[in-house]
Amino acid sequence: MTSVTSRRLRPRALLACGAGLAATAALTLTGAAGAQTGPAAGPAAAEPTTVTPAGHSFAATLNGKATFKAGSVTATCTVSSSQPSSGSGNNRIPDAPGNHNPAGPVSSSINPPTYSGCTASIAGVTTTVTTSGTWSVSMQHGSPITATLTIPVGGFVLESKGLANCKITAAPAAPADILTTYTNGTPSTLTVTNATVPVKVTGGFGCPTSATSSVFNAVYDITDTTDPASQITVSG
Repeated sequence: MTSVTSRRLRPRALLACGAGLAATAALTLTGAAGAQTGPAAGPAAAEPTTVTPAGHSFAATLNGKATFKAGSVTATCTVSSSQPSSGSGNNRIPDAPGNHNPAGPVSSSINPPTYSGCTASIAGVTTTVTTSGTWSVSMQHGSPITATLTIPVGGFVLESKGLANCKITAAPAAPADILTTYTNGTPSTLTVTNATVPVKVTGGFGCPTSATSSVFNAVYDITDTTDPASQITVSG
């Protein structure tokens, strides 16, 4: 599925694309010389996760504004959403028992978010955002609750036309993960804070061609479209 948004102008890129970002952790173990050691300890197991209501569809709608910054260029959008679509299994919590993972996250595929109402920090340009492919979100219970938004390869492209003709492609060589914070509520929210997403920038004068990453910030309301009176909740 492809969605194109123009001049009312994405890291995982949901929705950016974040949001939207990649997060990694490393564990280093050291021991004293000559000390007896047992088998090396591995990373702690992830907490169990349950996402409810099982089988319900959900939407992600921008609350406020989303910003994408690559080098000296910042794009700001005021409208964005990922909505379920007829005949697609995207934007849907797995049926039970698939909505529960005893040792890790619960994942769902989502439709690529659309963006509009956008402006760029470069004067004299118009912009277009194109999102494509199947994105995904993985919910992980913990403190805090997290949600990893994954952008498929080339799934977010921002182009500017005018005084500066630039093309910024997120996740140019491999899918990109955007780590976000999920908060249960009415509605629940997904918050992307200074998430870093790999990008490739091409173009001429005025384009940040040396930039290799974009910083994504956004807040999305997550709502239940199967039963609007229910909330999408992540628990252990």
